[in-house]
Amino acid sequence: METNNNYLQLIQDIKSRISHSRYIAARLANQEQLKLYMSVGALIDRKIQEQQWGSNVITQIASDLKKEMPRLRGFSDRNLRNMRQFYQSYSVEEIWPLLTAKLQVIDNVVDVIWQSSTAKLKATENAISETVVDDLTLRSFMGITFTHHVLLLNKCQAYEERLFYIHRAATEFWTVATLEHYIKEDLFRQNGKLNHNFDTAIHPDASLNAGDFFKDQYLLDFLQLQDGDNENEIENSIVSNITEFILKMGKGFAFIGNQFRLDVEGHEFSIDLLFYNRILRRLVAFEIKKDRFKPEYTGQLHFYLNVLDDKIKLQDELPSIGIILCKEKHDAIVQYSIRHMNTPMGVATFMNSCDPPAEIQQVLPDSDQLRRLI
Repeated sequence: METNNNYLQLIQDIKSRISHSRYIAARLANQEQLKLYMSVGALIDRKIQEQQWGSNVITQIASDLKKEMPRLRGFSDRNLRNMRQFYQSYSVEEIWPLLTAKLQVIDNVVDVIWQSSTAKLKATENAISETVVDDLTLRSFMGITFTHHVLLLNKCQAYEERLFYIHRAATEFWTVATLEHYIKEDLFRQNGKLNHNFDTAIHPDASLNAGDFFKDQYLLDFLQLQDGDNENEIENSIVSNITEFILKMGKGFAFIGNQFRLDVEGHEFSIDLLFYNRILRRLVAFEIKKDRFKPEYTGQLHFYLNVLDDKIKLQDELPSIGIILCKEKHDAIVQYSIRHMNTPMGVATFMNSCDPPAEIQQVLPDSDQLRRLI
């Protein structure tokens, strides 16, 4: 039996080494591809500028490359234009010195472009340690595929927004589809914008910023709500689409259950949705409200969080967090309601596919104003 166990352990060790080696090989191959695409994009851009060619020459380049290398893949007219855009977009950003100096992304041919500004580049390199761009940023940049980068270039105009998604995609191993989903959700602007009391209710020694794990508004486009639908129907719809809901919530969440029962001296209470966040090491209770936020909702959630911490939370876990998910809210009312609560909680809104976009909602009257008008 001991021999068999040793043999099984050997198989597991070999599998682990194979998987690790494949991961390293794939990562290095992706880095080399990004370097190649950046250098090709730079070379094309330089020649077009020098020779004053029109951009239609890229179509001819793609055709001639195909003739010279019939089995070549990834160098179509469209992809060559993407490579040029890739170079143009980042050659003017603060990450550029790292791409050239530290990873030698651009080959000797492309370095000619910068010969006239060597002094400026050297000065920039010396200041790298004083900028927000660091090795982590560079690793993230090289840690996603060219397809990820093309999507970001086409969907996000601001460099800071692209950098946000690059870091999240690289560190959380997002697929292209997942990245596209979060861009559609506008995670960049929603992330960390939740109205909460975490600054006072969570111990300041906590190394993680809990606010970064929640959004101010959740797009629940799988909901098809009617005017008569109640909170139970919203909850059931979320549970039926729990995988999609967890994706919208973000990193580290695991679903524990709905209508999670709490017993206090023989009296039963139910939490609408209960999750656990593995990164925060906290239980997260969601209470669903179909109408506008009301101050009394915080008292109910405060009660649930206290019971969770006393009866459900494990000894090595941190205090629970509560989120009220409602249809509408006024930020001032939310802040007055949660300011002096000693249990960590926040208030977010949800929007479904039947709702108008956020920029339209901002200029429309809310439900109370509509009632007064009617």
